[in-house]
Amino acid sequence: MLRYLLTEDDLGAVRFGLSPLCELGLSLRAIRDPSRFPLQVGWLRRTESARERLDMRVLGALIDERLWTPDFLNPRPTSPLTRLEDELAALAATPREVFRADLVGVHGRVPEVFEGSSRRALARIVRELTRLWETCFEPYWPRMRAVLEADIAYRGRQVAQSGVATMLNGLSSRIVYEHGLLSVMLRDPTERARPVGGEGLTLVPTMFTRRASAPIGDGPPMIMYSARGQGTLWESERVANPAAVAAILGDARASLLTMLGDPASSTELAVRLDVTPSAVNQHLRVLRAAGLLTSSRYGRSVLYLRSDLGTALLEGATG
Repeated sequence: MLRYLLTEDDLGAVRFGLSPLCELGLSLRAIRDPSRFPLQVGWLRRTESARERLDMRVLGALIDERLWTPDFLNPRPTSPLTRLEDELAALAATPREVFRADLVGVHGRVPEVFEGSSRRALARIVRELTRLWETCFEPYWPRMRAVLEADIAYRGRQVAQSGVATMLNGLSSRIVYEHGLLSVMLRDPTERARPVGGEGLTLVPTMFTRRASAPIGDGPPMIMYSARGQGTLWESERVANPAAVAAILGDARASLLTMLGDPASSTELAVRLDVTPSAVNQHLRVLRAAGLLTSSRYGRSVLYLRSDLGTALLEGATG
């Protein structure tokens, strides 16, 4: 159990971030034990042949049988716009003592493949993580990032509508916030209590945590939690539309209007409907021009959301 102690100022300073390096490191969980990550079976199937060409002796030594990864693979992101290149540069510069301590924290020792020069070991890790990214992540990152950014947008709406406490309690069944105490139920049996103390708590949505994860050591306050909307990431989605709305707008636009009760990008919507992003964008422009959708930029994506008028149209057709 990990407990973060938050003052009122700490609560007001809670922020979100995205970390490509976190996704790389945590993806090793799904690679090692696919049965525990059913929502990522589509990704595992698509990347199976590419992963056969990677040095799994290096990557496999970054995770143990508990599916723990060293903290140097889970840097605290500074924003939703964090770049992998910057994170890998920081990883390569990890001090020797930190590198070794983080490995010992996972394995109880430094794995044989990383013995000797820490600088050479880090260079091998960066090289294999780069290859993992280029072959298994880069082709799919736009759709992954769209889901992660949509999750952050959803949590932001929760804060605006119901407050930070409600948002925190909705992150996971393993996360409970009450009266300044944020409890994270981890597989680690160690009891830890840590004041946030003005450092700021960062929340990081991820594809590769089933409930909630946190740093093993005494790093900056951070919680990684399972992003919403992963269930449709690798499969096309059939949407039930009100017949009256479909008759007016057409099936494609009615489907989009029905789906956009929560924010989503054109990339995510294209994946869910199994169509091209350009086709989705054409329909979104028409719906927005008609006042049925709103849009706002978040990070690199434009997120769309059904407007009050769009909601009234759907409700009127089903009422």
